[in-house]
Amino acid sequence: QPAGGGDRAFCHISQFARRAKRPALGERFTYELSRDGRGRLRAANILPIGASKTVRVEPGSSSRVTPWVAVVGALVFLAAVTGVAFMGKLPVIVPLIYLVLSLTTIAAYAFDKSAAMNRRWRTQEQTLQLLSLFGGWPGAWIAQLAFRHKTKKTSFVVTFLVCVILNLAALVWLVMNPEVLGQLG
Repeated sequence: QPAGGGDRAFCHISQFARRAKRPALGERFTYELSRDGRGRLRAANILPIGASKTVRVEPGSSSRVTPWVAVVGALVFLAAVTGVAFMGKLPVIVPLIYLVLSLTTIAAYAFDKSAAMNRRWRTQEQTLQLLSLFGGWPGAWIAQLAFRHKTKKTSFVVTFLVCVILNLAALVWLVMNPEVLGQLG
Protein backbone atom coordinates (compact mmCIF):
# COMPACT_ATOMS: atom_id res chain seq x y z
CA GLN A 1 0.00 0.00 0.00
CA PRO A 2 1.49 3.39 -0.91
CA ALA A 3 2.68 5.44 2.09
CA GLY A 4 1.16 8.60 0.59
CA GLY A 5 -2.20 6.92 0.06
CA GLY A 6 -3.76 5.41 -2.98
CA ASP A 7 -4.78 2.00 -4.22
CA ARG A 8 -3.07 -1.13 -2.92
CA ALA A 9 -0.99 -3.14 -5.38
CA PHE A 10 -0.23 -6.84 -5.48
CA CYS A 11 3.41 -7.80 -5.03
CA HIS A 12 5.02 -11.20 -5.44
CA ILE A 13 8.03 -12.21 -3.30
CA SER A 14 10.06 -12.75 -6.50
CA GLN A 15 9.93 -8.99 -7.17
CA PHE A 16 12.01 -8.17 -4.07
CA ALA A 17 15.55 -7.37 -5.20
CA ARG A 18 17.15 -8.68 -2.01
CA ARG A 19 15.77 -11.89 -0.62
CA ALA A 20 18.21 -12.52 2.26
CA LYS A 21 15.27 -12.05 4.62
CA ARG A 22 11.55 -11.81 4.14
CA PRO A 23 10.00 -8.34 4.22
CA ALA A 24 8.56 -7.31 7.58
CA LEU A 25 5.26 -5.57 8.24
CA GLY A 26 5.79 -1.81 8.33
CA GLU A 27 9.03 -1.92 6.34
CA ARG A 28 9.19 0.72 3.58
CA PHE A 29 10.11 0.03 -0.05
CA THR A 30 10.33 1.70 -3.42
CA TYR A 31 8.78 -0.06 -6.38
CA GLU A 32 7.64 0.33 -9.96
CA LEU A 33 3.90 0.23 -10.49
CA SER A 34 2.37 -1.58 -13.45
CA ARG A 35 -0.79 -3.47 -14.33
CA ASP A 36 -1.25 -7.18 -14.93
CA GLY A 37 -3.20 -8.72 -17.83
CA ARG A 38 -6.54 -8.01 -16.11
CA GLY A 39 -5.71 -4.39 -15.29
CA ARG A 40 -4.90 -4.90 -11.59
CA LEU A 41 -2.08 -2.89 -10.00
CA ARG A 42 1.14 -4.78 -9.23
CA ALA A 43 4.47 -3.75 -7.75
CA ALA A 44 7.74 -4.79 -9.41
CA ASN A 45 11.47 -4.20 -8.83
CA ILE A 46 10.91 -3.73 -5.11
CA LEU A 47 13.84 -2.30 -3.11
CA PRO A 48 14.16 -1.25 0.54
CA ILE A 49 14.10 2.55 0.88
CA GLY A 50 17.60 3.97 0.59
CA ALA A 51 18.93 1.00 -1.38
CA SER A 52 20.64 1.49 -4.69
CA LYS A 53 19.56 -0.56 -7.66
CA THR A 54 23.21 -1.21 -8.45
CA VAL A 55 23.58 -3.37 -5.32
CA ARG A 56 21.68 -6.29 -6.83
CA VAL A 57 24.04 -8.81 -8.39
CA GLU A 58 22.63 -10.37 -11.53
CA PRO A 59 23.71 -13.81 -12.74
CA GLY A 60 26.72 -13.46 -15.00
CA SER A 61 27.78 -10.18 -13.38
CA SER A 62 31.52 -9.62 -13.17
CA SER A 63 31.20 -8.19 -9.65
CA ARG A 64 31.39 -11.66 -8.10
CA VAL A 65 33.81 -14.54 -8.47
CA THR A 66 32.55 -16.83 -11.20
CA PRO A 67 32.25 -20.59 -10.76
CA TRP A 68 34.82 -21.00 -13.55
CA VAL A 69 37.54 -19.93 -11.14
CA ALA A 70 36.65 -22.89 -8.92
CA VAL A 71 36.25 -25.26 -11.88
CA VAL A 72 39.70 -24.39 -13.21
CA GLY A 73 41.21 -24.58 -9.71
CA ALA A 74 39.58 -27.96 -9.05
CA LEU A 75 40.75 -29.32 -12.42
CA VAL A 76 44.31 -28.14 -11.79
CA PHE A 77 44.24 -29.78 -8.35
CA LEU A 78 42.84 -33.05 -9.74
CA ALA A 79 45.44 -33.02 -12.53
CA ALA A 80 48.21 -32.51 -9.98
CA VAL A 81 46.95 -35.35 -7.76
CA THR A 82 46.62 -37.58 -10.83
CA GLY A 83 50.19 -36.72 -11.84
CA VAL A 84 51.48 -37.55 -8.36
CA ALA A 85 49.56 -40.84 -8.48
CA PHE A 86 51.05 -41.77 -11.86
CA MET A 87 54.52 -40.99 -10.48
CA GLY A 88 53.82 -43.76 -7.96
CA LYS A 89 53.66 -41.57 -4.86
CA LEU A 90 49.93 -42.14 -4.31
CA PRO A 91 47.60 -45.00 -5.17
CA VAL A 92 45.85 -44.35 -8.51
CA ILE A 93 42.50 -44.57 -6.72
CA VAL A 94 43.17 -41.31 -4.80
CA PRO A 95 42.33 -38.97 -7.74
CA LEU A 96 39.22 -41.07 -8.38
CA ILE A 97 38.19 -40.66 -4.73
CA TYR A 98 38.58 -36.87 -5.02
CA LEU A 99 36.51 -36.87 -8.22
CA VAL A 100 33.69 -39.03 -6.83
CA LEU A 101 33.53 -37.11 -3.54
CA SER A 102 33.58 -33.78 -5.42
CA LEU A 103 30.65 -34.81 -7.60
CA THR A 104 28.79 -36.12 -4.55
CA THR A 105 29.45 -32.84 -2.75
CA ILE A 106 28.17 -30.78 -5.68
CA ALA A 107 24.97 -32.84 -5.61
CA ALA A 108 24.64 -32.34 -1.83
CA TYR A 109 25.02 -28.56 -2.19
CA ALA A 110 22.49 -28.50 -5.05
CA PHE A 111 20.01 -30.47 -2.94
CA ASP A 112 20.57 -28.18 0.06
CA LYS A 113 20.21 -25.00 -2.01
CA SER A 114 16.96 -26.30 -3.51
CA ALA A 115 15.70 -27.28 -0.06
CA ALA A 116 16.59 -23.85 1.32
CA MET A 117 14.73 -22.07 -1.46
CA ASN A 118 11.66 -24.29 -1.10
CA ARG A 119 11.62 -24.45 2.71
CA ARG A 120 12.20 -28.20 2.80
CA TRP A 121 14.34 -30.43 5.00
CA ARG A 122 17.98 -29.26 4.73
CA THR A 123 21.28 -31.12 4.56
CA GLN A 124 23.18 -30.72 7.83
CA GLU A 125 26.15 -28.38 7.62
CA GLN A 126 28.23 -31.06 9.34
CA THR A 127 27.54 -33.42 6.42
CA LEU A 128 28.68 -30.82 3.89
CA GLN A 129 31.83 -30.13 5.93
CA LEU A 130 32.66 -33.85 6.31
CA LEU A 131 32.35 -34.35 2.56
CA SER A 132 34.85 -31.50 2.12
CA LEU A 133 37.20 -32.86 4.77
CA PHE A 134 37.35 -36.32 3.17
CA GLY A 135 38.14 -34.97 -0.29
CA GLY A 136 35.03 -33.35 -1.73
CA TRP A 137 36.28 -29.81 -1.17
CA PRO A 138 36.97 -29.12 -4.89
CA GLY A 139 33.30 -29.88 -5.58
CA ALA A 140 32.21 -27.81 -2.58
CA TRP A 141 34.22 -24.86 -3.88
CA ILE A 142 32.56 -25.14 -7.29
CA ALA A 143 29.08 -25.56 -5.77
CA GLN A 144 29.47 -22.61 -3.39
CA LEU A 145 30.24 -20.28 -6.28
CA ALA A 146 27.87 -21.85 -8.83
CA PHE A 147 24.85 -21.94 -6.51
CA ARG A 148 25.86 -18.90 -4.42
CA HIS A 149 25.29 -21.10 -1.40
CA LYS A 150 27.03 -21.23 1.97
CA THR A 151 29.33 -18.31 1.15
CA LYS A 152 28.16 -15.67 3.63
CA LYS A 153 27.99 -17.52 6.94
CA THR A 154 31.41 -16.80 8.44
CA SER A 155 31.51 -19.85 10.73
CA PHE A 156 30.71 -22.16 7.79
CA VAL A 157 33.35 -20.56 5.53
CA VAL A 158 36.02 -20.75 8.25
CA THR A 159 35.20 -24.40 8.98
CA PHE A 160 35.28 -25.14 5.25
CA LEU A 161 38.74 -23.58 4.94
CA VAL A 162 39.95 -25.60 7.94
CA CYS A 163 38.62 -28.77 6.26
CA VAL A 164 40.47 -27.92 3.03
CA ILE A 165 43.72 -27.25 4.92
CA LEU A 166 43.40 -30.48 6.94
CA ASN A 167 42.65 -32.48 3.79
CA LEU A 168 45.62 -31.01 1.93
CA ALA A 169 47.90 -31.54 4.95
CA ALA A 170 46.86 -35.21 5.10
CA LEU A 171 47.48 -35.57 1.36
CA VAL A 172 50.96 -34.02 1.61
CA TRP A 173 51.74 -36.22 4.65
CA LEU A 174 50.73 -39.34 2.68
CA VAL A 175 52.92 -38.31 -0.26
CA MET A 176 55.86 -37.69 2.09
CA ASN A 177 55.33 -40.96 3.98
CA PRO A 178 54.82 -43.63 1.31
CA GLU A 179 55.60 -46.39 3.81
CA VAL A 180 52.21 -45.72 5.45
CA LEU A 181 50.44 -46.52 2.18
CA GLY A 182 52.56 -49.65 1.84
CA GLN A 183 51.41 -50.82 5.27
CA LEU A 184 47.75 -50.20 4.36
CA GLY A 185 47.93 -52.14 1.08
